[in-house]
Amino acid sequence: MTNTPSPDNDDAAGLPAAGSSDVPVAVVTGASRGIGYAMAQALGAQGTHVVAVARTVGGLEELDDAIKAKGGSATLVPLDLTDGDGIDRLGLALYQRFGRVDVLIGGAGVLGPVTPLSHAKPKAFTDAMDINVTANFRLLRSMDPLLRQSAAGRAVFLTSGLAQMDKPFFGIYAASKAALEGMVRTYAAETRNTAIRCNLFNPGPVRTALRARAVPGENPQEVPEPSSVVEPILKLCAPEWTETGMLYDLPDDRLRPAAMRS
Repeated sequence: MTNTPSPDNDDAAGLPAAGSSDVPVAVVTGASRGIGYAMAQALGAQGTHVVAVARTVGGLEELDDAIKAKGGSATLVPLDLTDGDGIDRLGLALYQRFGRVDVLIGGAGVLGPVTPLSHAKPKAFTDAMDINVTANFRLLRSMDPLLRQSAAGRAVFLTSGLAQMDKPFFGIYAASKAALEGMVRTYAAETRNTAIRCNLFNPGPVRTALRARAVPGENPQEVPEPSSVVEPILKLCAPEWTETGMLYDLPDDRLRPAAMRS
């Protein structure tokens, strides 16, 4: 059953009490599959209450079953992230329900067309930017007051090595991830003197639907599963993590500044 965050569901079974300080709260987008699904499961297994956001209801319900099977709890939010007003309503509902957000995982993303830029339709460019950039801007804008209410607000956004490459035919995806990186490192700089720590994570090749579309001839069994990247992301989410404005590049197992400091 889907639990839409609202001030009216305080008695919902399995949910932490409103304003509870002992149960961490995490918002995970793209939670119905791939890395978002794996992260939501892992956070739930740690005892974090997971607010799982995705368009696919069936995937969310499967996630809910998996989290509950390990003793965790979740709130399911079927939401198209192009609905900016819906993201704002989610932020308000979470404030009324929990009073804070401890972890934000920006896991939703789209590939866009793999084509020469001169052949791409303007709508395809806009659609990719809407999910990969604009939706994450709206998330940061709506979740910022909630992250500030946490004693150790943590935000992690998934990026790609293509953001820094000149790989032909992936221009729309690369441009959207480069824009995401610029936005995230700016937010990290703006919140440097707060308890918030905001970072980027490049997982490298992972067995996801996006990867299958990007590299259709690849044997998926030779690509790591989403669960293989969970542990390093969890480290970025931990209260004891102190770095901000960094990019963790998993293929090189390297943590580096996301940009030059001004």
